[in-house]
Amino acid sequence: MNQPYVILTESSSDLTPELAAQAGAEVLPLNFTMEGKNYPHYPDGRAMSIPEFYERMRGGAVAVTAAANVAELTDGMEGHLRAGKDVLFLCFSSSLSSTRNACAIAANELREKYPERKIYTVDTLAASAGQGLLVLLAGRRQRAGASIEEVRDFVEETKLHMAHWFTVDDLTYLKRGGRLSSTAAAVGTMLNIKPVLHVDDEGHLIPVEKVRGRKAALAALVKRLRETVVRPEEQTMMISHACCREEAENLRESILAEFHPKELLIVDLGPIIGAHTGPGLMAVFFLAEHR
Repeated sequence: MNQPYVILTESSSDLTPELAAQAGAEVLPLNFTMEGKNYPHYPDGRAMSIPEFYERMRGGAVAVTAAANVAELTDGMEGHLRAGKDVLFLCFSSSLSSTRNACAIAANELREKYPERKIYTVDTLAASAGQGLLVLLAGRRQRAGASIEEVRDFVEETKLHMAHWFTVDDLTYLKRGGRLSSTAAAVGTMLNIKPVLHVDDEGHLIPVEKVRGRKAALAALVKRLRETVVRPEEQTMMISHACCREEAENLRESILAEFHPKELLIVDLGPIIGAHTGPGLMAVFFLAEHR
C-alpha cells in the first residue's frame, strides 16, 4: 500500500480552484506588487481578481513579481509532513524564477527535520498552463494509485514533451521585461507584428517567429500544434488567455474540429505570468514529440 502523499505547486501554474481540486493538488500563492501594494495570487483570485488585474494593467499600472521565499515554501510543505504525508512539489521553471531554488533549499531543511518522510521536488521547466497541465496529469496518476516515485518519474519523463506555444498582442510588456529592444517594439507595433514564442527545453521563453496580425499569430499556434502533437485524440490540452475569452473560445473550436482531443480546457493567465506578457496573450499547451 502506498504511503499517503500530497502534490504541491505554485500559482504560476494557473490552475483554477476546480482543476486544482480535480488534481488533488495544493497551490501555494506567489506574490506580485502593483501600485506599491503586495498581493498573493491564489487560484480563486481572493486578493485581486484576474479581470481587475488586466484592467489595471491596461490603465497603465505596472505589476512586478517576486519569487516565493524559503520560509513560505517551508510552511507550505511542513503542515503535510507533520500530518504524516510525503510531499511531491512540482516547481515553476527554474529558468523563469528563483522559486525552484528556494523550494530545493526548503526541502533540504525539511528532510533533516523529518527524516522519515519523502520530499521530492521536480523542476517542471514549465509555466502557466504547461505547469498546470503537468500537475493535473500527475494528480490523475496519483488518484489511479501510482506511488509518489511513479508520479515523480512520470513528470520527469513527460515535461520535455509539454509544448508551450503562445503569442502576445502588445509588445510593450516584452520590451519592459527586456525581451525586446525599444526599437524592435516600436517597429513591430507600427507594422502590426506579432511574435510567436515557446518555452524551450531549458525552460526559457524563446521567440520563434514573427507574423503580421493577430489572425496570423493565432493560426501559427495551430500550425505548431499540427507539426508536433502526439495522439491528440487521447490528450487533455489547455488554452490559456489573458482577458481575451472570446478568441480563446474560437481557438478551442478550431482545435476541436481538426484534432479532436479528448479534453480541451480553457484557463485564465494569472498575474504571475501576465505581469510579464500583458493582456491579450493566447497560448496552447499539449503533449508533443518535442517542445
